[in-house]
Amino acid sequence: MVSIEDSHSSSNRFPLGRNCYSPSSTTSSKISRNIGRSMRTIRSNFFQDDNSCTFNGSVAGESGCVSENLTDSVIDIRLGELASRSPKWANQSSEQEEDFLELSHAFSDFSACSSDISGELQRLASLPSMAVVSKREGGDAETEPEPCLGFLQRENFSTEIIESISPEDLQPTVKICIDGLQSSSVAVKRSAAAKLRLLAKNRSDNRVLIGESGAVPALIPLLRSTDPWTQEHAVTALLNLSLHESNKVIITNAGAIKSLVYVLKTGTETSKQNAACALMSLALLEENKTSIGVCGAIPPLVSLLLNGSNRGKKDALTTLYKLCSIKPNKERTVTAGAVKPLVALVAEQGTGLAEKAMVVLSSLAGIQEGKDAIVEEGGIAALVEAIEDGSVKGKEFAVLTLLQLCVESVRNRGLLVREGGIPPLVALSQTGSVRAKHKAETLLGYLREPRHEASSSSP
Repeated sequence: MVSIEDSHSSSNRFPLGRNCYSPSSTTSSKISRNIGRSMRTIRSNFFQDDNSCTFNGSVAGESGCVSENLTDSVIDIRLGELASRSPKWANQSSEQEEDFLELSHAFSDFSACSSDISGELQRLASLPSMAVVSKREGGDAETEPEPCLGFLQRENFSTEIIESISPEDLQPTVKICIDGLQSSSVAVKRSAAAKLRLLAKNRSDNRVLIGESGAVPALIPLLRSTDPWTQEHAVTALLNLSLHESNKVIITNAGAIKSLVYVLKTGTETSKQNAACALMSLALLEENKTSIGVCGAIPPLVSLLLNGSNRGKKDALTTLYKLCSIKPNKERTVTAGAVKPLVALVAEQGTGLAEKAMVVLSSLAGIQEGKDAIVEEGGIAALVEAIEDGSVKGKEFAVLTLLQLCVESVRNRGLLVREGGIPPLVALSQTGSVRAKHKAETLLGYLREPRHEASSSSP
């Protein structure tokens, strides 16, 4: 179980400058590799003293952390500006769209998103009684009893109980819960939010009814509750409600995005994970992607990527991928320092995170700032190693990202050659999947170009 103290300890500030985050696992600026692990590594060592192809470019923000005071008033002004003009982001080429449509399948395990994805059942099974929580936090202080209003009087509840509620009984049950959300009692609010959370968990008809009954505006203030269990129940209830298409609009129009970002910064581990999932769900509406970025969601997502559990990191990766389909959010993600931990995750085989990290890197490589940051953080070496040692899908993602880095940059092609990239690319062009073979052959074609021809049109 994640302790409340741990979940709050590193959630208060999220500087926007690149290189602001420095977890112990990624203290070096380059990905570490075991010498002798592969012929590529041995070959690359011959060039360590030769700086002729060293990347010397700088990235915005290198001189220090860029900070931005995202107060509610500033966010409101920005959202107002967004409302007055339509986005003008350029569309990607059809080949890129096909690539990223295919890559998006790397996140298919999220398609059945529910509160279970961040461990709801385990949390319910292991939650201490409120009396125990009170003793831990306030000695012998007495706790408020659970409310005794029909359905709300049950302290121990289960999915089976929820599923047994008949349609004719559901409306008054929802009404009781919504009234409970507006109670002056913390215990009543907590219980009401917990019941709505489970009512919306599995049944689509429940989600529709709850959304149409006015529960969303009553849940949103609880996202800023000082009681961690109330906050957790409220954010998970909104996540479950957001899984129905009509509720996405209701939740957005009720102003939930800023409060979900607040949970992402301040909540328990599970609350942060479910806030990330809720934002991802809302980002399925194209118009919400810009608003979520403007409201400051990306820095705390990067923090979750750095400090969260494996489940939290997967939630952060999925949400970042969805948000980074537009250029401004790619820029925010690079500025927030996401590239360094993403490159580090590429090397973590067996965690299920490497492929997802490569997909996000592929997205960030769509802008020049992203390309520069990936190269600066040792991304070429990590991606070459993924081609050698990664899964079938991982090899596809790695070669696609390398192709993006090298197609317009002679310097990056030189770095790729110096990292010993040609032998594994040749092997991939012969034994890889159809897509991987095609990308590897294309990249090898660029590497074979005479330098003077390539330099006439490349930086």
